[in-house]
Amino acid sequence: MHQTSASRPTLEAVAERAGVSRATVSRVVNGGSGVREALVEKVRRAVEELGYVPNQAARTLVTRRTGAVAVIVAEPETKVFTNPFFAEQLLGISRELTGQDLQLVLLLVEGNADYDRVGRYLAGGHVDGALLFSLHAEDPLPDITRHIGIPTVFGGRPGWPGAEGDRSLLYVDSDNRGGAREAVRHLLSLKRQHIATITGPMDQTASVDRLDGYHDMLLDADPKLIVEGDFTDTGGARAMAELLERAPDLDAVFVASDLMASGALRVLRERGLRVPEDVAVVGFDDMASVAGLTDPPLTTVRQEIEEMGRLMVRLLLRDLERRAKGESAGRPLSSVITPTRLIRRATA
Repeated sequence: MHQTSASRPTLEAVAERAGVSRATVSRVVNGGSGVREALVEKVRRAVEELGYVPNQAARTLVTRRTGAVAVIVAEPETKVFTNPFFAEQLLGISRELTGQDLQLVLLLVEGNADYDRVGRYLAGGHVDGALLFSLHAEDPLPDITRHIGIPTVFGGRPGWPGAEGDRSLLYVDSDNRGGAREAVRHLLSLKRQHIATITGPMDQTASVDRLDGYHDMLLDADPKLIVEGDFTDTGGARAMAELLERAPDLDAVFVASDLMASGALRVLRERGLRVPEDVAVVGFDDMASVAGLTDPPLTTVRQEIEEMGRLMVRLLLRDLERRAKGESAGRPLSSVITPTRLIRRATA
């Protein structure tokens, strides 16, 4: 039989059952310290016997924590729910939050009106912190979270003016530049002479870093071998078609995401070009739902997407703990760069 709110056990009832004060019960159920172990045990037994459930609103007043974290993706719904990269990162975030008994609040940003909505929500004190990813240049979200003062961890290296030297900004990223270098180094080892690249959107730091890695290995690369994509399958197909028009003698292409690489492979097949015999292809991500299903299976740079989501949560929780103790407690937190590695399959 379900208890009604009227019959729900109260803090006072627990205190009476345990033979302690109401203040002692409050300290125990809200994780406070300074209560003798014998009394803690009495309170816990009374809580169990009565089936007492702490009131979340009251707990929030005591702990100043809501038990929820906002995950803000600066992309439209259609992109978030169709791109497996976001699914993997959200999976890592969700699993880590669940393991910490915290709730995930997903906020998507599609147009200018959404920034006001998100800002109002964050300022309302509904969440303890925010995880932001897929930011583009000129995005107002970092200013919004900074103005509100909410603890924030970014997915990806912040790229707005002044961000590079700001040690207070916390982020989790992969070694995009190093991974791109490894991809191009592999293509060079195959004796490829005309190596092109399809970049991601150049208003995102991951795309900039991957293009920098390409240039590290090909200092005098011909600009006609570089075409900007948009991290989608159709964007990769469009960019590949443009590259073939510009440079029909290309014999390799480093593609800055697996999804774009799948589109590029489709165009190469339609043009009657053999992979890897005529054109070798290397992607970036190593998402199982893409790289293992392309024809042929994709050689790509692996980044730990789900693990990056988990690390974002851990970094945010460490920041919250540090703030609760006073910001000078312990060593300052550092951002995290996760390693990448080349996964060789059949396209290169």
